[in-house]
Amino acid sequence: MQNEIARLSSLKKLRLLDTLPSENFDRITRLAASIFGLPIAAVSLTDTHRQWFKSKVGVDHNEIPREKAPCANVAESRVPFVIRDFQQDDCYIDSTLGNAGIRFYAGAPLLTADGFGLGALCVLGTEPRDITEGEMATLCDLAAMVMDQIELTHALGRIEPSSGLPNRFQLLNDLSDASLRNDGQRIISQLDLVQTEQFERLSRVLGPSYLDNMIQAVSRLLSEHVGPDGTAYHVGPTQFAFFAPEGVDSEDYLAALANMLREIESNSETHISMMPSIGMVAYDQQAMAAEDVLRSLQSAVQDARESPTKIGMFSPAMDLRHRRNFMILQDFRSALAAPDQFSLVFQPRLDVATGEICSAEALLRWDHPVLGPLSPAEFIPVVEASSFARDLTDWVIGEALLHLAKWGSQGHRFKLSINLSALNLEEQDFFERLMTKLSASGVEPDQIELELTETVMMKETDGAFGLLNQLKASGVQLAIDDFGTGYSSLAYLQKLPADIVKIDRSFVADMENGNRERVLVRSMVDLSHSLGYRVVAEGVETKEAADLLEAMGCDEIQGYWLSRPVRGDTLFEWLVDRKRPAVLLAG
Repeated sequence: MQNEIARLSSLKKLRLLDTLPSENFDRITRLAASIFGLPIAAVSLTDTHRQWFKSKVGVDHNEIPREKAPCANVAESRVPFVIRDFQQDDCYIDSTLGNAGIRFYAGAPLLTADGFGLGALCVLGTEPRDITEGEMATLCDLAAMVMDQIELTHALGRIEPSSGLPNRFQLLNDLSDASLRNDGQRIISQLDLVQTEQFERLSRVLGPSYLDNMIQAVSRLLSEHVGPDGTAYHVGPTQFAFFAPEGVDSEDYLAALANMLREIESNSETHISMMPSIGMVAYDQQAMAAEDVLRSLQSAVQDARESPTKIGMFSPAMDLRHRRNFMILQDFRSALAAPDQFSLVFQPRLDVATGEICSAEALLRWDHPVLGPLSPAEFIPVVEASSFARDLTDWVIGEALLHLAKWGSQGHRFKLSINLSALNLEEQDFFERLMTKLSASGVEPDQIELELTETVMMKETDGAFGLLNQLKASGVQLAIDDFGTGYSSLAYLQKLPADIVKIDRSFVADMENGNRERVLVRSMVDLSHSLGYRVVAEGVETKEAADLLEAMGCDEIQGYWLSRPVRGDTLFEWLVDRKRPAVLLAG
């Protein structure tokens, strides 16, 4: 009895039972049937009360009872076993196989390194026959190949230790195997317990043991959900994948997933500060590659986090956007080095009091060789969310200084406004890099105006305020961009070391709606002046808006009424040729 308990334990640790068919095993099974010229072959594993087939040829069912199963004899005895004719064998004549018309059986044991018999590689026929010593030796060699595959699969890290579930590599293997033998649609889902940031915080606060217990509890819940014929996979630190039952409708399955989320959230072992979500993909098993299935799952589960139900179906449209963003990020570094992809254009600003144009905002443009012209609203957030934000800012500043230096050498002193990202404020060497660039180009610090959004400038960190104060003291001007769209208080506005406030274009556009909107803009202008800021209005597209802003005392205006963004040479030629260029552009 003790040996049987140990044998079963060894079998279950390998996590082979009730897994999907595998081409790695099927090749050996087909070879065995071919060598012996028999219609039936199987890799048969001896479980507590059944023989379960990991691989099979010529058999429709997945298991038979263990009682009077010849493979059970092979597993128990750990030696080869032959039945030349079931009809002449008193023990097996009335067995499941004998009653099914099987007349011949030969099985070689599947032996583990510590001597346990897991089952047998067997061949079966519907006619009596003998087997030679050479044939039995071949069958034993093939059984050893099956065991090599079992041990290789296990040794390659196909089981996740913390959960005991098959991992991502096994899922990829199973998806690939399924594509060889099945067609039609299947539904696969991915459960994500927590986001990466949450996982790191929980690990720090609760420790790894608590999280291991949570993972094990979720593993048990998922195993119950998929049932004895299904498999759950542990594909990431807090991510699990599982298949829906075959033939189930995706809309009907949503209810089952919703119940699962409720159970996870209410379970005492998993009830911690987390927000689980589930992404679901319906895919054609032969049309979609295994890697694409996993990538689609990741896309679906990210979209699910933004859903009220925390369950999301894979969206090809959303996936296209994610893939486009990936291409943007992947191509960014090479685009910086290319001579014809990135460029700057400049939108002039008019000094309302003098009618002169002494500054402009530098705006980045990207002409992608495959995607075509990209809007900054599309690619800048993607780049700024990566480690490339530093490279992006360095390139823009470098190009802006080249233009200022060129214009200066031609006798025209000018000022350019450049947008910064939040990440730039966290760069400890940003100030030194900027001063080095200014010195090398011969451009004065007061010819540079750095724009940061209201929310970013109000980051209450010593590093951020220290950098802003350094920049201010050096002569570099600072502008609060998109003013009015953030959540600043008067106390913050009073202590920010900025020089300029840029009223967001949405407020300027709303002025045409009525008096209340105009009063709001006037109040923003008056408040900014009272705090010592110079005021620039963005998005000025009509003469009426320009006249209103002039009457309100706005210092500068910027927008299509004055000029669309233009190339550097165009801007310079226009400024040099006309003393009062605003009249020409406005007209």
